[in-house]
This record gives sequence, C-alpha cells and structure tokens, in this order.
Amino acid sequence: MAKVAIVGCGAMGSVYAALMASAGHEVHAVTLWADHAAAMRAPGLRVEGASGDRTVRLASAGTTPQGIGPCDLVIVATKAFDVAAAAASAAPLIGTGTVVQTIQNGLGSPEVAAAVIDPDRIAVGVVGGFGASMRGPGHAHHNGLEMIRFGAFAGLSRERLEASAAIWQSAGFTVSLFDDLGRMVWEKLIMNVTFSGTTTLTSLTIGEVMDDPDAWEVARACAEEAIAVAAAMGVALQVGDPIAHIRRLGGKIPAARPSMLLDHRAGRRGEVEAINGSIPRLGRRCGVPTPVNDTVVALIKARETAFPVQADPARCPT
Repeated sequence: MAKVAIVGCGAMGSVYAALMASAGHEVHAVTLWADHAAAMRAPGLRVEGASGDRTVRLASAGTTPQGIGPCDLVIVATKAFDVAAAAASAAPLIGTGTVVQTIQNGLGSPEVAAAVIDPDRIAVGVVGGFGASMRGPGHAHHNGLEMIRFGAFAGLSRERLEASAAIWQSAGFTVSLFDDLGRMVWEKLIMNVTFSGTTTLTSLTIGEVMDDPDAWEVARACAEEAIAVAAAMGVALQVGDPIAHIRRLGGKIPAARPSMLLDHRAGRRGEVEAINGSIPRLGRRCGVPTPVNDTVVALIKARETAFPVQADPARCPT
C-alpha cells in the first residue's frame, strides 16, 4: 500500500483518488473547493462512469495539506495556472523518497513546478480520454479511461518512475513510460488543441464537433497548425496519421465536454493560454503561421473578460 496525496482533487483528481483508494492505497485529497472536501469526508467520494460506480472513503480530504505528512506519491492535478501555488503548498508532503507527478493540460507546468520542487523528484504526466466532470460536491463522472503517460522531468531514476507508475497500475490504470517527453506531451496536446477551443466556442461535445462540418473545419485547422509547429520543433509524433489518431481518440468519448468548455459554461477562466495559446507562442518562434489558433484564443479571451472576477479560481473543480 502506498501513501498518495492528490493536490487539486477536482474531476480528474477525484477519479484518480477513488480508484487508488479502492485498490487499498492511503489516499489524501487536497482541494480548495471546501464543499467538495466536506462531501468527500462524509458521505465519501463517489465516482461513476467507465470504471463503474463506487463510493470510497479517503484517508483525508481537506483544503490544505497540513497534517498529512510525507507521501510516496504526490499528484499535482490542478489547472495549469494554479501549478505554482500548488507546488509551493506541497512542501509538507515531500519526503526523502517522494515522487511528484505534474499532470496538466498544455505546456509549461513541469517547468513551473520545478522552480519550487527539486526537478529530480518530478515526473511529467499526461492523461487523455477520460472526459471527467463534477456532478456535484463529492461526486465525479468520467466517460473513458484511456491514456496515462509518464516520463522523468530531469534526474528522476527509472526505478522511482516505475515505482510511481506501479501505484497507478495497481488501481486499474494502463500506464506507459516515455523517455521522449516531447513526443509524449505533444501527442496529447494535439488532441487538446483540436477540441478544447472549438467545444468552448460552440458548446458542442467532442462527438458533435467531429460530426458538424463547420465546427470540424475549425477543429481540424487548429490541429494541423499544432502538428506543423511540432514538426518545426523536431517533435516526432508516432501516431500514424495525426488527424486520424485525433478522430479515433475523440470517437471513444463523443459525449465528453473538455474541461475548458465546462469552466467557460460556469463563468470560470479556462486554460486556453496553456492549450491553444501555446501553438501561436511556439509558432512565432519557429516561423509557423497559426491564424486559426490565434483567432480561437482571442475569441475565448474576449468572452472571459465578461466573467466575474474570481479571487480564488482554484476553489473551483479542476
């Protein structure tokens, strides 16, 4: 049994927590969403969907990591813009043998975490094909259970990387380990870039975007720009035809609404800068034009200016 802390235990984090607790691990949840923390304490954390329907008791659930102590594994599952604060708050959870896994959409989160956490402790994670959402405090749902990938950020040993992956595997997740972090991250990023912005602007599900010719034209163009930027950066994607790969993964979760869309519908700031916004930033560096992603980012940011100011966006589900 391993001792695991999940910092940023929203929709995705709740799926991780429930399956790991069901496997017998000592799981501690940290979320700034106080109602969610209270519900996880009593009556427990319910997760339903592709993994079944279960309600589990966690070792603890609270709004701070105080009192948990050093863990074998710390999973930072916050939104990309909350990683700096989450990584700093995780200090009490880190002992001599702790592995810290950062799992965010988009680019740049491991580098942010490494500013306050020893880079040699960090494993970079990407997940996909879950389609997770919150049904209410203490209640998460997910449409799939597809991609879990990890690689060492800097000097994390293969032995410790494999030990952390084994915790996930024991809970029923299928895990792949990568030496090529660029390939690992970009094979997930092209999926996010395709659907996050377009679903947010249209309010369509992933399947509806693929079925609508006009929406798919925009989504495909976002993907093609990302693929071109990856090629210019020397990233070797190994997914066959990337567009076919994206449609295959999307076809597994057609009813899913990406987290950016869910945040937008709730009037919360989303991760557009980390996802679609990463393509124009890198495109400018390597001379690849990205007009569609530029437009998608600008439209979403314009809409977000009408959202109420949120002093604590991390209080919302991730």
